[in-house]
Amino acid sequence: MAATGTEAKDLTNHHNDCFVQLSNPNIATMKEDVLYHFNLSTSTHDFPAMFGDVKFVCVGGSPSRMSTFIRYVAAELGLDHPGKEYPNICAGTDRYAMYKVGPVLSVSHGMGIPSIGIMLHELIKMLYHARCSNITIIRIGTSGGIGLEPGSVVITQQAVDECFKPEFEQIVLGKRVARSTNLDAQLVQELMQCASDLDEFPTVVGNTMCTLDFYEGQGRLDGALCSYTEKDKQAYLRAAHAAGVRNIEMESSLFATMCSACGLRAAVVCVTLLDRLQGDQINTPHDVLVGYQQRPQRLVGHFIKKSLGKA
Repeated sequence: MAATGTEAKDLTNHHNDCFVQLSNPNIATMKEDVLYHFNLSTSTHDFPAMFGDVKFVCVGGSPSRMSTFIRYVAAELGLDHPGKEYPNICAGTDRYAMYKVGPVLSVSHGMGIPSIGIMLHELIKMLYHARCSNITIIRIGTSGGIGLEPGSVVITQQAVDECFKPEFEQIVLGKRVARSTNLDAQLVQELMQCASDLDEFPTVVGNTMCTLDFYEGQGRLDGALCSYTEKDKQAYLRAAHAAGVRNIEMESSLFATMCSACGLRAAVVCVTLLDRLQGDQINTPHDVLVGYQQRPQRLVGHFIKKSLGKA
C-alpha cells in the first residue's frame, strides 16, 4: 500500500535524520552502560522514553544557572505554568545537574576541561542510547574578553589552545593525541542572525582561547604564582587578539572536539565579564554580572524558539 503524504514526509525526515554517533566500538558490546556521574544506567532507566524527543542540549558551568535557563526556556516556549517544577534528573549525585522541558535539555558541566570532559562522555552516550537525532548542543557561559566591552557576547568561530592552535591535545595511553576543534559554521551564522534579531547587546564572532587554568594559564598577575610581568602579559594578550581571539575560558576546545567527533552540531556562546587588557580581577557589581550572564541565555533561548517556529 502506498504511503500517505504525511507518512511519506515522515519517512523522508527519518532518512534525513542525523543520529548521535559514538567513536567507540566497545559500547555496542556492553550489556549495561552505567553513567556513574549522572546516577543513570541503561538497565535502570528507559533512555528513549526519557530523552528520545530531545533536539536542543544546552550546557553551562553551574547547576543554578542551568536551572534558571530551563525555567526561562519553558516560559519562552509556552511550556511553563504557575507551580510547575523542573526536578534535577541527576538528583542522586552532586556531580552534575540536569533539567528537561519539551525538546530542551539543560545540563551543568562544572569548571574546566576535566569536568566538562567527564560530563560530555556520559551525556553523549546517553543521547546515543536514547536514539536521539538532529541534536544541536550549545555551551553557554562566561569568559574574559580581549578588547571588548564587558557584557559583550562572543559566538565562537574556532576554539584554540594557549598557543592559538585550533586543536585539543590529550595524553592517551602515554601518547600525545591532537584532535581538531571545529564548530558548526552554519550554526554560528544562525546564532549571529538571532543576535541581530534581538539587537539587545553587543555580539561578535571570534576565536575563543581555551586554557587549563584561570590564573597563570590566562596570563593573570593576581594568582598565588606568577613568573611574568604586566608587559609580558600585555604582549601575550595582544598577540592572542591579533590571532583572532576575542575571549578566554576553560572548556571550549574539548567541547568542540568531542561534539565534532560524535556528529553533534555544536556552538559556544559566552558573555565577557571584563576586558583582560584592562585588568585581571572581576569587581563588577553582582547585579550587573547577573544581567551579563543572562545574555547568552537570552540569545540561545531566542534561537531555540526561532528554530521551533515560535519566535
